[in-house]
Order: sequence, then structure tokens, then C-alpha cells
Amino acid sequence: MANPNAAQLKIARNPLDAKIFLSGSAGSGKTTVGVERMKFLLKEGIQADSILVLTPQRTLQEPYIASLRGPETAAGGEVTLATVGGLARRMLDLFWPLASEAAGFAHPDRPPVFLTLETAQYYMAYIVRPLLDEGYFDSVTIDRNRLYSQIIDNMNKSAVIGFPVDEIGTRLDSAWFGDPGQRRVYSDAQDCALRFRQYCLDHNLLDFSLQMDVFWNSLWSEDHVRDYLTRTYRHLIYDNLEEDSPRGHDLVREWLPFLNSALLIYDEGAGYRRFLGADPQVGWALRELCDEQIVMQDSFVVSEGIGNLVLALEDAILPDSSQNPDLLSFDGIGAGESQDPLSFVQTRFYPELLDAITQETATLLNEGLAPSEIVILAPYLSDALRFSLTHRLDVLKIPWRSHRPSRSLRDEPASQALLTLAALAHPHWNIRPPKFDVGYALMHSIEGLDLVRAQLLTEIIYRQRDFSLAPFDGIKPDVQERITYSFGNRYSTLREWLQAYRESDALPLDHFLRKLFGEVLSQPGFGFHSNIDSVRVAANLIESIKKFRMAMEPSFVKKDTPDFNIGKEYIAMLNEGVLAAQYLESWQTENEEAILVAPAYTYLMMNKPVTVQFWLDAGSSGWYERLAQPITHPYVLARGWEAGRLWTDSDEVEQGRISLARLVTGLLRRCKQRLYLGMSELGESGYEQRGDLLKAFQKILQGAS
Repeated sequence: MANPNAAQLKIARNPLDAKIFLSGSAGSGKTTVGVERMKFLLKEGIQADSILVLTPQRTLQEPYIASLRGPETAAGGEVTLATVGGLARRMLDLFWPLASEAAGFAHPDRPPVFLTLETAQYYMAYIVRPLLDEGYFDSVTIDRNRLYSQIIDNMNKSAVIGFPVDEIGTRLDSAWFGDPGQRRVYSDAQDCALRFRQYCLDHNLLDFSLQMDVFWNSLWSEDHVRDYLTRTYRHLIYDNLEEDSPRGHDLVREWLPFLNSALLIYDEGAGYRRFLGADPQVGWALRELCDEQIVMQDSFVVSEGIGNLVLALEDAILPDSSQNPDLLSFDGIGAGESQDPLSFVQTRFYPELLDAITQETATLLNEGLAPSEIVILAPYLSDALRFSLTHRLDVLKIPWRSHRPSRSLRDEPASQALLTLAALAHPHWNIRPPKFDVGYALMHSIEGLDLVRAQLLTEIIYRQRDFSLAPFDGIKPDVQERITYSFGNRYSTLREWLQAYRESDALPLDHFLRKLFGEVLSQPGFGFHSNIDSVRVAANLIESIKKFRMAMEPSFVKKDTPDFNIGKEYIAMLNEGVLAAQYLESWQTENEEAILVAPAYTYLMMNKPVTVQFWLDAGSSGWYERLAQPITHPYVLARGWEAGRLWTDSDEVEQGRISLARLVTGLLRRCKQRLYLGMSELGESGYEQRGDLLKAFQKILQGAS
């Protein structure tokens, strides 16, 4: 983070009783002010444990965490960094006896079990799966894991927006304009939500929606809880509040009168997490409660050329921007003039576009630009696109990293390898990995082993029928030489470890993987020794399994079946495609000297400016069209939606335009010097593309000519 200037320090050093609403565009230095304000409070003798830093997402806390880890931080208490959801969970932990009885849990004397996104989907699947056989959602054609997640999403929105969970179906139904059969889908979704809620109450399970509901309806209204919070935290810094939900804004609205000081930070033109319930308009209203409202207009990031491009794009997409108050005008007073801020990479076929972009990337690196100053973005990053692009980067020996928060752990090669080895180590699970999976696991587990030799080795040593792994010594000498004795020795080490484990007492799956990783896979000569990305995936997988086990052990699901095993159940859940929960480790690689390849919205939430951005698929409709969500709707379930109003095609088009403007201006405000727009006549799927983003750029070029 850059050193603060005099204007930023002046805001940060306001009196200890100041309540300030600070707004401005991305890149204007607002978070720097927040960090300096926290440091100023500590320097003035404010107790650290009386300071609360709120963000809508944990990953946005990184600048504050980095500052607190600095050598100038004095010893003593700790500043609390939290999300509203995290704060609610802490209060539930602390005041559980009070909350459990008031909320109607069946066993108030038992401790609560907090569910992650993964474990919530597991229990939702347990409840909904039998209903699917009865005909529920018979007209919906989406993957089951998406079905479960959209029901959970409805419940989360009811909690963070502030309407009863039994109103979900009514709200969706009242806005529907189309096939009457869809109304049955909303009814089914409502029934599943209520069944899930009742199951959670019966078994002391708390998913995110129930945590928020219990906190708001049962705890926040209690004098003991309110007094505890208001006495504990006297100073608030609320950063990126535009990305938070209405319930978060409601909490701060009621809390403000009790605070000694507050700094509320609002990013104009943002609100990228609307699909998760973010409501910039409700957050913007908090400015009326502050003593002082400050606007930061100057950008520390963009050049003048990029700043002008922001304005031009905004005007091209939304000619009448006065109808959208959260997309305010932008003063592109940047870091100095540079070359033309906009370049086009245009080809006929999509593979040619990827070739051209990787070649241009190599040119930029040869000119001295650091890899961490380049991002390659797409509206969606499919597995095929990710592989095609990163393979080209590998060929040119360009370091890269990729981040897709919604990517399931089952899609990660490292986790596939680990779970295959787990199945081989636990034959009583009766999970029989096919030969290809075993060969792939060996390739990933033994450093340098290629797929051809791994498959050859597997064909000889693996018997799927009885899970047996034959010794390397029993292979014909000429085949041993083909595989090489070096790889053979490492295979023998792995095989002997698995054989010894089979003869010992079985461990919980996460303990097993820790042991396997520590004793074998992380050692020199094995696949996880120097592969940092695989180590990160392994850490996320083990954390996921641990949370799943902790959520499952107190419950009674399937425990009466003879072959029940939590590890086996986890693998079955993962094979259904359940999404991975958010892991901070996967976000905390921003300082690596590597090019980032990511979806556009993921990069926005990283909030890290770069020098050069590449945008793939400029003609794709994915830049502004919502994903198909037949069971939920982010706009209809929003607080500002008028009850009974129909959602029409014109609403869809208008919101698509607003989303596109918000997305592209947000990206450009994090671009220092240059944008490369990637276009191919035929897109990734082979079809001609003429989307609204491309039309907006054409309008800009026509105006300039």
C-alpha cells in the first residue's frame, strides 16, 4: 500500500469523536485512510480491543491485517477484524444459552454446530434428494449441486435482506411473468427451505441464514447482547460498505449513536456482490447519520487516458447516467500521461486470439513489466479456457496463477490425487478408483513422472477388483527400465506407506491426509514437495474435510447404517459437485510474481490495481447477462423491490446494462495504464459474437473518428 499523502492523513487524524462518511471511486485511496485511521487510534492510546474493523468479505481485510503485522504495532490487545456474519457467529457462540431457547432449537442444552457452505449443501441434499424422486423440480434442468445452492441462496437472502424465510416463494411468484409451471418450482423451493430450516432447529445446526436470523431476531434485541457489543467496541471502521447487505447496514445504523467514533467507507459505482445481497443504496443512506461527509475524487491509480476511457464507456453504456446515482462521474486525474490506453487484439478464430494475447504478454514482460502487473480476465473462466490459456503461458515459460472461488475441490488435480490415494488406503469404503484415476494420482504424487509412464505402471501394478498394488520388483526388468528405477523407488515408498496404513487403525480422513502429506508427499522427490499450488489445494481440502467432520459428528444423519463413514460420505458429496467454501489461502497469493488469470468479478473483489489488463471475449454476452437461476432472483429478493411488481424483459435488459457499466468501470479504475481488448470473430464456442460491451467500444471509436 502506498504511503499516505497529507489529505489522507488529515482525514485519518480527525478527532477521536468524529463520525465520518468517506466516499470516492476505486483507487482514490479510501482504504489507505481506513488503515491510517486505525493506526492513529492506536497511537492515541485507544485500546486495540475496542476497535472494530468491519468488511463485507474477509478477503477485503488484508490491508488492515498487513498493517497490524507491521513492526510499529504495539503489544497489547488486538483489533477485531470481522464481517457482520462473523460477528453474529461470535455472539451466538458467546450467548448460545440465551439464543437457543429464544430461537426454538430442539436441544438448547447442547452446543451449536456451525455449518459451512459445503456442509449446508450436504444437509440440503440429504433433505431434498428424496423429494426429487417424488417429482419436486421436475421442470428444472440444472445440476443438483446448483439446485441445492440456489435454495440455500434464497434462505441467505431472506436473512441478510430482512424478510421471513417463509416469504421466499411468495416474493418470487409475485414477480414471475411467464410459464405458469414455474410457480410450482417456487413452491417446491419454499417447501425445501422450510424443511431444511426445521431440520436445523431439530439438530442444533446453524447455516449462515439461521445464524443471521437468530442474531438479529433473538440476540440483537436483547439488552445484554446489545450492551456487550456497544461497550466492547467504541470505534468502528466500516470499509467497502457498499458490498454489504441491508442487515449489515441496519446493524451499523442502530449502533452508530453508541460509538465514540466511526469511519464509514463507500466505493462509488461499486456493488459487485449484488448477487449475494449487496445493496449500495441502503449503504449510501448511512451518510445522513455521520457528522461529516468527505468525497475523495483524485485517483492514485489510473492515467488520464484510462480515466477518460472510463467516462466514455460509462456514457456509451448508460447515456442517461443520472438515473443511476451509484454510478457517479469520475475525475481521471491519474498517475501521468502514457501511451494510447486502449489496444485491440483481433483474430478470426478463438485459439488464434489466445496465441496473440500470450505473445503480447511475453512482449510486455520482455520490456520489463513485472508479471504481477498483468491480469488476463474473462467474464467466465471455464476449465477449457483456463487450460488452453495457461498451457500457452507454460510453453512461453510465463509464470501464472489462477483463482476461481466457485471452482469445486473435485476439479483440482491435487485433490483428485489425494482422494484417490485415500480410497486405495481404505478398501472397506468399497470406492474402486478406475485405472486412469490411479495413474493420474501416481503422476501427481511422484515428481517428474509423466502420464504415459504413470499409466503403464498402473496397468501392471493395480487391480481394481481387490484394491491391490503390486510391488515394483515384480515387474519385468525391461519395463522397469522403461519406467526408470528412480520412479520405481518412489512408487515403492508410497506403496509401502499405504500398505502399512491399511494394517493399522483407520484415522479420520483429514488426519489421514495430513499424515500422508507430511510423511510422504511433501518429501523430496514427491509431487507436493515444490508444487506450491498443489500444497494450497491440499490445505484447502484438509480444512474442508475437517469442517465437514466437525459438522457431521454431532448429527444423526445416516449414522444408523452399517457402512457409514464420514470420510466416505465426504467423497460422495464432493463427487456431486458441491462448491468449495471460501478459503483465505487461495486469495492470499496476490504478491506472487505471476500473471493472474481470473474471472472479472473475482479480480474486482481482490481490489488490487495492475498496470495492464487483458479482457477476453469482448463480444460475449457473459459480461452483462445473469447466469440462469430458475430458483432464485437477486433483484426480486432485494429490499428495494416493490411487492407484487412483475419482473419483465425490459427490467432484465436495463439491469444488464447497469451491471455492465458497473463491471467495466470498476475494472478500469483498477488499471493503471493500458487495456487490451481481445476479440475473435468466432467465440470460444465457435459462434459469432456481437455483445453490448463490443458495441459500447464501437460507439466510442465512432465518436472519436
